[in-house]
Amino acid sequence: MAIRNIIQVGDPTLRKKSFEVTDFGKKTAQLLDDMKDTLYKANGAGLAAVQVGILRRMFVVSVEEGYFEFINPVIIKTSGKQVGSEGCLSVQHKYGEVERPNKVIIKAQDRNGKEFTLTATEFFARAICHEYDHLDGILYIDKATKLEVAD
Repeated sequence: MAIRNIIQVGDPTLRKKSFEVTDFGKKTAQLLDDMKDTLYKANGAGLAAVQVGILRRMFVVSVEEGYFEFINPVIIKTSGKQVGSEGCLSVQHKYGEVERPNKVIIKAQDRNGKEFTLTATEFFARAICHEYDHLDGILYIDKATKLEVAD
């Protein structure tokens, strides 16, 4: 396991669309393990592969409900609305208010390629939507209002 470098806003990689994962072998498992270690070291709630410079449609989330890995995710339904403060490991020292769905149903694959469907609400849904946006080159600052610099 290794801590990966988290790329920062301004790096053009963050604005690129990620590619589908087709190989569920050792390299993908290693990347997921490294992303988990990197996420915990950075004390974040989520991390997309693109944030460590890998253009693959995968992200990890660690929230109150637990730790989750999403590969080739597709949001199949959203409902409700919530507005809350967001930050990003790739946009250090800034926060902004972002509107997100309050409930998300997402279909994805696990590290072995097995499909699953998951329903998330509140902060868990927010974290999924935030990371999902990364896969299409979208940053929360593109959607944020009241963008502020952290102390």
